Amino acid sequence: MNSEKIWLSSPHMGGNEQKYVQEAFDTNWVAPLGPNVSGLEKDIEHYLREDMHVAALSSGTAALHLGLVLLGVKAGDEVLCQSMTFSASANPILYLGAIPVFIDSEKDTWNLCPLALEEAITDRIAKGKKPKAIIGVHLYGMPFKVEEIMAVSKKYGIPVLEDSAEALGSTYKGQKCGTFSDLAALSFNGNKIITTSGGGALVCKEKAVKDKTIFFATQSRDNAPHYQHSEIGYNYRMSNICAGIGRGQMEVIDLRVSQRRAMHSFYQEVFKDNQEVSVFKEPHEDYFSNHWLSAILLDSYEKREALRLFLEKADVESRPLWKPMHLQPIFEKYPYYGTTVSEDLFKKGLCLPSGSNLTDIDKEKINKNITSFFSTFV
Repeated sequence: MNSEKIWLSSPHMGGNEQKYVQEAFDTNWVAPLGPNVSGLEKDIEHYLREDMHVAALSSGTAALHLGLVLLGVKAGDEVLCQSMTFSASANPILYLGAIPVFIDSEKDTWNLCPLALEEAITDRIAKGKKPKAIIGVHLYGMPFKVEEIMAVSKKYGIPVLEDSAEALGSTYKGQKCGTFSDLAALSFNGNKIITTSGGGALVCKEKAVKDKTIFFATQSRDNAPHYQHSEIGYNYRMSNICAGIGRGQMEVIDLRVSQRRAMHSFYQEVFKDNQEVSVFKEPHEDYFSNHWLSAILLDSYEKREALRLFLEKADVESRPLWKPMHLQPIFEKYPYYGTTVSEDLFKKGLCLPSGSNLTDIDKEKINKNITSFFSTFV
């Protein structure tokens, strides 16, 4: 058996990353601009859809922040945000001095509940404060209910900022996540389906918006021979070296998606006869998840914790689902709409090792420990 620790989601190099990085060193392009940056943007544009425009940035969080800036969010504005997500989805709202309004999940995709979303919008409007934007997350690679959410967005004239940080390669009705709204954020953090070590991108439908994003991301330097700044800027551009890693990673993106989905199929097989566990999967054939992380639901918090600790002792990393933002100390004072769906998911849900680089020996160890747990746990 493999005695080394099995991680939840570790980086997986494709083989050509060093070639692009070496080119950056050989040509002295080691700044936050250069052939790899523009090349990575083109690679992603080609992968998503030819008419999309991509700005490579230093992180997915930077992409969400600039997305809100481009949507005109300012201090005092309200932004509707999926509660069940990583804090990076919500933190940029506070960066701008805006007010997060958290929305519950629905049970099919674990994402933004359209009913709770509309309830929140009508209530906030009745209170004299129409929200400025909606942040919808494709959680763990599962597309949110695209048609329902976009219909609510259109009905009330509130734009959606897609948080597609976990969903590169996922589709809804054959269309790639990150292309449904005018703006979408991607993440290339070390644990994502592909990585640039750190990094992200903002996906835009208009070239002018991409240009404005790059302007903001490079300290909003005006077109002048000297350093002149008429707007607040940020140091958010991706480096040419990191982009080189990304170029190599984009060469294997389809393979990585298939490998993550194979891990999901592995867990479906592991739990096929286990009545105590349900594996998170697509609601129907319109949804295609990259299964960035495979997740399960157990029948109680106690059993979830017992399994997590059992695996931890065996050097197999697992992790509870995201703790909803409305339950977090930093966010608990802000409005929340919905019931207890996201809270219940958090209590009973567990993410299991999902990396594209897990071996048959790793899988054997995971399966053996899961089987051992359920044969002994009372």
